[in-house]
Amino acid sequence: MKNTLGSALTLTLFGESHGQAIGAVLDGLAPGIPVDENDIRHALDLRRPSGKISTGRREADEFSIISGVYNGKTTGTPLCLIIKNENQASRDYEYGPARPGHADYTAYMKYHGFEDFRGGGHFSGRVTAAVVAVCAVVRAALRRKGIAVGTHIASLCSIKDRGFIDYNEDIELLYNKPFPTLMDEAEAQMRSAAERCAESGDSLGGVLETVCVGVPAGVGEPFFDTVEGEISKAMFSIPAVKGVTFGLGFDFANVFGSEANDELHYEDGVAVFDKNNNGGVNGGITNGAPILFKTVIKPTPSIYKPQKTVDFIKKENIVHTIRGRHDPMIIHRARAVVDALTAFTVADLLTVRYGDDCLLSEK
Repeated sequence: MKNTLGSALTLTLFGESHGQAIGAVLDGLAPGIPVDENDIRHALDLRRPSGKISTGRREADEFSIISGVYNGKTTGTPLCLIIKNENQASRDYEYGPARPGHADYTAYMKYHGFEDFRGGGHFSGRVTAAVVAVCAVVRAALRRKGIAVGTHIASLCSIKDRGFIDYNEDIELLYNKPFPTLMDEAEAQMRSAAERCAESGDSLGGVLETVCVGVPAGVGEPFFDTVEGEISKAMFSIPAVKGVTFGLGFDFANVFGSEANDELHYEDGVAVFDKNNNGGVNGGITNGAPILFKTVIKPTPSIYKPQKTVDFIKKENIVHTIRGRHDPMIIHRARAVVDALTAFTVADLLTVRYGDDCLLSEK
């Protein structure tokens, strides 16, 4: 099983949804990077469930940094962080029925029945809390270097948010906003749609749009470690993500080359792009424009409706209705995971290009 992401900077994940704890290890950080636990708490707060639009499982997400930090700075050795699980309800889970949309059947086929199936085990979105927590250290280091990441819900079913206008202002707005929309009206409509969906026992999906500003031109390793490839690999590790596009994405199919190309000119000796249809990347390498991409988040597979499936222990066809506590939508919480993994991937790409000291505010 492969649980490590990254090249020069690596992220290793461990734990299960209903195990004692979940955790992550960051290896490759330079010594001397400030670690403020308030940054970690803030990131976890943005991932936390809330109200009728989220699961009833409420975890305190109390974390412990057990290595790699001393006197508020990284030591250069692996940074290991753990979060205890304290609000499990394992009685709600049966072994055998394959919940449609989940990894129950595929996990059984791979691990031959030895997997921890409770709450989805290692495949649960719960495990992403450790990703969000440990990557908050990296995101804060990037912010001190003038590199910032922000994500909003571009659309939820037919409800749309406005796009980015002023990248830096919008990133700051989203950093401090529990529900990630750029318009309050869009938030109200999305919350209302999610509440209605929850009442009917169903779920919703949507599209997140992410921007990363401040990354210099020349970062990326073609052919096989392109910026798009590395970011996409990180995004597809998020359980709910089913699609990633950069810039215009599939809309490139509907325009001419004269419309698709990003023309550029010099301003004070710096190349500036008139448009950003390519999402800040050409030839797999950053061009200095903001990195811009979208991720498709599927509807939460846990719904309170009878569904046809199989019992893979009894080898029977059955109709199954799930129990337990589940989110009518997870897209607002997935934002924090997308931000975390974007920050990590950008930091890894920068470390490959410039060395581990690139995350230090001062050398």
